[in-house]
Amino acid sequence: MLQAPQRTALSGPALVRLLARFAQVDVPEPRQSLSDRLSQWLGWTDAIALSSALTGAPPAVPASARTFGSAEEAECARVRTSFVNTIAGDSAFANAKRRGSAYAGPPAAPVDYALFRQRYQAMQQSMETGVGNLRGRLRALLAATTPAMGRLAVLDAVMERALAERERSLLANLPMLLAGHFERLRDAGQQAEAAESMAPGTPGAWLDVFRKDMQSVLLAELDIRLQPVEGLLAALRTR
Repeated sequence: MLQAPQRTALSGPALVRLLARFAQVDVPEPRQSLSDRLSQWLGWTDAIALSSALTGAPPAVPASARTFGSAEEAECARVRTSFVNTIAGDSAFANAKRRGSAYAGPPAAPVDYALFRQRYQAMQQSMETGVGNLRGRLRALLAATTPAMGRLAVLDAVMERALAERERSLLANLPMLLAGHFERLRDAGQQAEAAESMAPGTPGAWLDVFRKDMQSVLLAELDIRLQPVEGLLAALRTR
């Protein structure tokens, strides 16, 4: 009896593991170190800015500034929770049972991926703005503590500017990658429904699976977007 080949376990961010599973492909571990990969992403102007941030005189600490405390911790938690709740509560990602008859539509109405793509892109824009604003506020608090922390804040600002375009470009591919997952699930679902003599084109369990998978990808993307925020929080907690 033939045995299905075992896929290599992939370490790394949950987002990468999810996409590899959905695409049913093996993703090799990166051969390059993080520093080597960054050197390919950064231009010469970015390198100069980073060098200045690392070796230049640390910025002066303002005489009076807000201090980091429970209010900022609570705001960071609120931002994360708000996005999680928005993703979980979006009607486009709700399963058939929760959506109810008001969202069911005609029995044989085809399901268009365009709706999911639009909702995903809208959520990405919202996360980029919300997380970016939070990161900027935390960076300002960090810069107001000590010269060493001020240097770290400058370094974070330089890295954000240098990698923003690359990050935006990579994350913009996610809705397109999910389109392939949608089509594979739809085709398999329709074949199963046809085999069971069900009405062709009727959204079945496969659509609920896809909605749940898209939610998982959005939540994994949120975690990646919040990583710099978590780093700034960790630095502020040491003060």
